[in-house]
Amino acid sequence: MRKRPEHSQRVTKHVPQRTCVACRQVRTKRELIRLVRVDDGRVEVDTSGRKAGRGAYLCNTPECWEVGLKRGRLEHVLRIALSRDNREELAEQGKAILRGDK
Repeated sequence: MRKRPEHSQRVTKHVPQRTCVACRQVRTKRELIRLVRVDDGRVEVDTSGRKAGRGAYLCNTPECWEVGLKRGRLEHVLRIALSRDNREELAEQGKAILRGDK
């Protein structure tokens, strides 16, 4: 028989944490932006955080987006070679997110 926690004891809710592929800082999942490799071989920004596919996370800073896209960290983690068009599309989406346009 399980004991119920007493009122004086607080049960803390689990907060999922992820690591930014650029700066390697561990943050809560909600603080990071998820990028996902989809079936057709492209990488997309996953604002919902629930798309199917291999995912990677970047901080909400221009420096992390630059490192992630230009230095190949994102490609390494997602195990894919980004096309020029896909890389430019992600850079534009990243700029929009950083500006707050979403």
